[in-house]
Amino acid sequence: MMMQFAKPALKKTSGLQFYKLMGSGKQNFDPKPDWGVYALLQVWNTEVDARDFFNASKLSARYQSHSSERITFYLKNIKAHGRWSKINPFEQSSSLNTEQEFIAVITRATIKTRFLKKFWDYVPTSQKDLVDNDHLLFTAGIGERPVTQMATFSLWDNARALNKFAYRSQNHRQAVQQTQALQWYKEELFSRFQPYKIAGSWEGFDIPKALKISPEPVEERS
Repeated sequence: MMMQFAKPALKKTSGLQFYKLMGSGKQNFDPKPDWGVYALLQVWNTEVDARDFFNASKLSARYQSHSSERITFYLKNIKAHGRWSKINPFEQSSSLNTEQEFIAVITRATIKTRFLKKFWDYVPTSQKDLVDNDHLLFTAGIGERPVTQMATFSLWDNARALNKFAYRSQNHRQAVQQTQALQWYKEELFSRFQPYKIAGSWEGFDIPKALKISPEPVEERS
């Protein structure tokens, strides 16, 4: 209910260009919903607008009060192609750090109804090379709607490892070939980001020292 009824507050949030409220699937990109984990994707005009929301908005405070854990990834867009709700919401950043190696990926798609079974039958094969991959630091299957509108978020320790998985992994390459041959998406978007800090905590995930920041105090509006 908090995710559904957050929309009016988010639409009025200053500096917020784009947002998506999403649920999550179980581990290993299982389409079955995980009713305890939710995601909020936001694109901001400035980081000041983002901090104001996290530190002072009533909605953010409500989420915090209902959460046992919360983690926030701060990202700068490297590149993105495709559409999400008919637009590309990610503008390439002009302030990337060329010495920072960490990289994050968001992929999302709306799957054509007639291909749902074929798509989900193929997911375990396409993800085989992610199991026990030492370079994959964090991953989550998220989405706006179960089964039909899905997204993935992943954090890698360097772009070379990501590219090896994306372009040289046989299982993943076959999945891409299937996608191109069958055209099983109504809409899709692929994007890469440079993470520059991470706040909060998440069970089983050790935030890299170079990205970890201390929690900021919650401020109340007068």
